[in-house]
Amino acid sequence: MTEAIHRLIEQYGLVAVFLGCVAEGESAAILGGFFAHQQIFVLWQAFLAAFLGAFAGDTFFFTLGRSFADHPYVVGLRKRPGFRRAYRLLNTHPNIFVLTNRYVYGMRLVGGIAAGLSTVSVPRFVILNAISSAVWAALFGTVGYVFGLGAERMVGQAFARHERLLIALAVGLGVAILAWLVARHFARRERVKDASDGQANR
Repeated sequence: MTEAIHRLIEQYGLVAVFLGCVAEGESAAILGGFFAHQQIFVLWQAFLAAFLGAFAGDTFFFTLGRSFADHPYVVGLRKRPGFRRAYRLLNTHPNIFVLTNRYVYGMRLVGGIAAGLSTVSVPRFVILNAISSAVWAALFGTVGYVFGLGAERMVGQAFARHERLLIALAVGLGVAILAWLVARHFARRERVKDASDGQANR
């Protein structure tokens, strides 16, 4: 079974990293770095897949906000927790917001929509998003790679490669669950804040 998993990751691992980073998934970039340490694919390929996924995801949501503002899906996203706060921050600190939005759990999607609805120009967003995506991919990919070094020291060089692979999958699942819990916590806080702001503005 581990051999089959290994072949699947070799064939589709970079695609999975790309797709995972299109969504709000630091765990995908971390796993990319980890698997690069396991020599399943090359580190720069993991960085590139994470960068392209992150860049494509943010650009997609920006385009939705810019070109499809009245679409029911976008209207629904504008009602999500944190949108009003994201829009306010965009109007006061647009460059900083675009550069740092992806680092705030639960804000990436609404932040991209808010950026599309704001006065931030397309070239400006593309440049800032490219810088942010590159730093993000390198940061979390390196975290995964360094974790691979630490795990190898803990389990020893003689530990079977496939067993390390199973550990990597378990770690990835753990990171994904932790990220979901953190995002849920911050989303709950944003709902409370938005509700209190709405009552204050009445």
